[in-house]
Amino acid sequence: MSTGLIALLDDIAALAKVAATTLDDAAAQATKAGAKAAGIVIDDAAVTPRYAVGFAAARELPIVGKIALGSLKNKLLFLLPAALALAAFAPWAMTPLLMIGGAYLCFEGFEKVLGMVVPHGSETKGTDPLAASPADAKALEDQRVSSAIRTDFILSAEIMAIALSTITVSSFWMQALVLAVVGIGITILVYGAVAIIVKADDVGLALAQSERPVSGLREVIRGRPTGLAPREPTGLDRAIAHLTQPVGRVLVVGMPHFLKTLSLVGTLAMLWVGGGIIVHGLATYGFAGVEHVIHAAAVVVSGAVPVAKAAVEWVVTAIGSGLVGLALGGLVFLPMHFLVAPLLHRGSKTGAAH
Repeated sequence: MSTGLIALLDDIAALAKVAATTLDDAAAQATKAGAKAAGIVIDDAAVTPRYAVGFAAARELPIVGKIALGSLKNKLLFLLPAALALAAFAPWAMTPLLMIGGAYLCFEGFEKVLGMVVPHGSETKGTDPLAASPADAKALEDQRVSSAIRTDFILSAEIMAIALSTITVSSFWMQALVLAVVGIGITILVYGAVAIIVKADDVGLALAQSERPVSGLREVIRGRPTGLAPREPTGLDRAIAHLTQPVGRVLVVGMPHFLKTLSLVGTLAMLWVGGGIIVHGLATYGFAGVEHVIHAAAVVVSGAVPVAKAAVEWVVTAIGSGLVGLALGGLVFLPMHFLVAPLLHRGSKTGAAH
């Protein structure tokens, strides 16, 4: 009996070892896939905060939470099964679908660059949620959330496609596990960052103006109405107020610049990722000239630098891919702006008339 028990324990230990190895492999694959999708993740974090602009402080985090839940549903309920079905039944379609997604990223990146050069006006114009009636504010909130989830679906589809393209294991369940880890991890990362960004200016203002940094911070996060009479500072408030007030001023002054920088980084990352997908896809189909030119330029430049050759080669490759993405985005922008958009606008007016 003792021998049987020892054999059983050995089997359990072996299974535990296999499970640990599997989880390690899944974590490594998920990390690699998530890093590959970094450009889209940065852009997602840069774009999403605008959907909470203008609402009462108490509604900001719930709005971000609704969008995060919608993003998770997009990834796990719709895109993950679709990606697995594609890998199982039509793996040949992965490259062209990735290239279509890459072209979309290039188009989005070009449009944002164009918006920086030739501003189109504020994106936040329209109904003021704070001035609207409760019913109107609720309708506007639902509209913003729905719009954000639709935008997230496109970005999430590209994230899941890129993640699937980097998975080297053939096991169906391992692929499913890696995609689920990537989907959940990226959602937590993006919308956790968005929640911090959305609340940073409120927190900064509270810290800069208040002699109650600890208790006041709790009220800001909970969305306590600012019209209520302030309470007395606690002992901890008095002890750290002289340190937190300068931090608050830095947050208030720095957040607009941070958001602009984040938006710029997200745009450049979209062009780099989108252009890289197109370049690699062309090489897959036998048109490797562009990839060879970029690689040759990266080798020449890195060879002229005495230190950090690998980093310099990566930067030059990213710049080359980004330039390809910018050029392709411009080519896609022309028919989208002058042909597709007018047709869609005319169709929406016709539908509204009927």
